[in-house]
Amino acid sequence: MGARDQNVVKPINRLLIANRGEIACRVMRTARQLGVDCIAVYAEADANAPHVKLADQAVAIGPSPVSQSYLSIENVINAAIDTGADAIHPGYGFLSENAAFAEACVEAGITFIGPPVNAIAVMGDKARAKRAMIDAGVPCVPGYQGKDQSPEVLLEQAQSIGFPLMVKAAAGGGGRGMRLVEKPDMLAQAIDLARSEAANAFGDDVLILEKAIIRPRHVEIQVFGDTHGNIIHLGERDCSVQRRHQKVLEEAPCPVMTPQLREEMGAAAITAARAVDYVGAGTVEFLLGEDRAFYFLEMNTRLQVEHPVTEEVTGLDLVALQLHVAAGGELGLTQTDIRLDGHSIEARLYAEDPQHDFLPSTGEIHAWCRPSGDGVRIDDGIECGGTVSPFYDSMVAKIIATGDTRELARIRLLHALQNTALVGPVTNRDFLIDALGRDAFCNGEATTAFIAEEYGEHGFSNAISDTDHAVAAALHFASRRRTALEKSLGVNKELLNWSSAGAVQSVFNYGSATAPKFALVSANTADTYDVTVGECKVPIKIAQIGDHTATLYVDGRKRTAFFFPENDAILHITTGDRQYSVHDFSSGDADTESGGDGIVRAPMHGVMIEISVAEGDNVKAGDRLAVLEAMKMQHEIFASIDGLITKIAVESGAQLSDADLIMEIEPDV
Repeated sequence: MGARDQNVVKPINRLLIANRGEIACRVMRTARQLGVDCIAVYAEADANAPHVKLADQAVAIGPSPVSQSYLSIENVINAAIDTGADAIHPGYGFLSENAAFAEACVEAGITFIGPPVNAIAVMGDKARAKRAMIDAGVPCVPGYQGKDQSPEVLLEQAQSIGFPLMVKAAAGGGGRGMRLVEKPDMLAQAIDLARSEAANAFGDDVLILEKAIIRPRHVEIQVFGDTHGNIIHLGERDCSVQRRHQKVLEEAPCPVMTPQLREEMGAAAITAARAVDYVGAGTVEFLLGEDRAFYFLEMNTRLQVEHPVTEEVTGLDLVALQLHVAAGGELGLTQTDIRLDGHSIEARLYAEDPQHDFLPSTGEIHAWCRPSGDGVRIDDGIECGGTVSPFYDSMVAKIIATGDTRELARIRLLHALQNTALVGPVTNRDFLIDALGRDAFCNGEATTAFIAEEYGEHGFSNAISDTDHAVAAALHFASRRRTALEKSLGVNKELLNWSSAGAVQSVFNYGSATAPKFALVSANTADTYDVTVGECKVPIKIAQIGDHTATLYVDGRKRTAFFFPENDAILHITTGDRQYSVHDFSSGDADTESGGDGIVRAPMHGVMIEISVAEGDNVKAGDRLAVLEAMKMQHEIFASIDGLITKIAVESGAQLSDADLIMEIEPDV
């Protein structure tokens, strides 16, 4: 069915959003403003998620694994039919670029908020898409996208293309099934790995080969089409800062764009869209070489994660435009109507650990502090008390800053991130702050090689300093004192920390991400402390302290901090450039020995990395029972009684919460 054949006005009154998290919430906000009822779908893990609470109606569609819920075409279509939905918005990811899903919507008489089925099918297959773009005259990277997938042909074609080259899965995206091959002797293994990864991720092991463009920029053009044959572009986005081919920082416009280059790339993007009779929001992605030559990479037939930066510089609501076009309306815009005003930069906040190869992090969200300020926008789908689940993508929020100039946008985003705090799973917040301050990014010189070149083999590191420990000790002392005072009948401020024997001294034994530290907090007055951490002595004055925020003067310099006590022993702290946790091992809650009753429990949240005994073993007091990794430290757990191991409740690798049962010891009589 061509785009012009769909030219039927079909009002949308009830919209089902076939997605979750921040994009589901973002679509609902616009739909609500347009008077459209919103229907959410959710898997078991998302039963209490923000997008479910925000919707007018919510439907359970299956267990937590995506294959049984968000990727189940049958379950999503049935939910739409049962709730009387006029249309389905797929968001991004999941079923958003699934031609079979779009076809199922058409067959069910439900408007699919996206392009025609054929456009999805063509652009969803990299080999087919590239052949179509070559036929349309769109500049493409030299390569091979043929149907003969034999190793002999792939090797022959690789030799013809030359090295370095990219091996890519024809289906799917997100960097999976993709390998850089620098030398001929690396090709066979790269093909095997890419083919296996593609088959597992997409159920399709077809590969294409492309000449590798070294140190390119990743520049994409936002296009929009309607059912009346109108197609325009809304400018470009630079998405070059990536890790494992996943975007991290995006901005509009591109720092090195010129009016002539924008016109050429925009025209190529429109040509690509016309080649498949495109309707709705789409993104044509290009590699931009250092010589300013550009090559078609792929087309994403959906709304992009990074669409907010385009909205900020054009003043358009892309979701509203999607709904309008899907209902049969004309764009109402011509190319000359599009003006790019100012600059916008987006940072993706991921629940992942940049100091450990960006490994995903999961768990309960104890606190979520959203930044605010001029030109700052937050798109999120999380809340305090919620959970970052291992079943879904690790991106939890997008922080967008806009200003009249690129530098103003960068500074606003930097300040916004410095005032962002997520307590629970580890995030890439500190990495984003560091990346925004690197000269290459500040100067607009970042390419797709940015992270590799800036962080190299050693990766990102943000070690906790002695001063950080000192701040933690002072805040821990002051916050616990504040809590105690709130429960007391009243104490004169003049008497706080006063003792007839002189200054009150409290010794705390802290552990953190680097190593255990011994901190001596010497309270001089009600709000001034001399904190000794190892050989470092830091004077700290707490000017203001609230439930979770504090203003301090550290060695005379003003600092602000967000803190969250998980319990009496654990304190999570966020400062301008660092987010970390400390554990007070002086607290009774921090005892890492088993109780005298033989019940051995986890002293804190962590991962069990070693069980040192087995059921039936006899142990003596002081024997090592297990090793728990928490806050990037290894904590040995010892027996405090003699006895027989009668039960081991966990296995190595298990995620444990505070006080979870580890094992039981039957005491010797």
